[in-house]
Amino acid sequence: MTALAYRNNANKYAAMHTETVIDDASPHKLIQMLMSGFLMRVNASKGSIDRGDFEEKSIQISKASAIVGGLMDGIDIEKGGDIAVNLMSLYEYINARLFQASAQNNAEILDEVLVLMREIKQAWDAIPETYQ
Repeated sequence: MTALAYRNNANKYAAMHTETVIDDASPHKLIQMLMSGFLMRVNASKGSIDRGDFEEKSIQISKASAIVGGLMDGIDIEKGGDIAVNLMSLYEYINARLFQASAQNNAEILDEVLVLMREIKQAWDAIPETYQ
């Protein structure tokens, strides 16, 4: 089997596995998965900047931004009150900083958004199961 065929088969398996996990996940778990995906994409974009692969950097930052959009779509401002409003503002800030990082090929800005999302994820992960 060639390397390309192997990679294609591995990607198909990964996609099927991801679909299965998503189908079985609770809304709380889906948010955790989105946040983890964001962290992976931003780390990948940092690596791309380090390697000078600016096309891949753009792809990864676009995917990270789309994930933030998905997180924003899940916010219910009416039910969430001030916390939801603040979280929405933070996500908007993160997306703005992603755009700046992409335009400037700036890994330091990516470090900033990584810290912010890790803090949000840590708080989300700390929610007791009874409140999920």
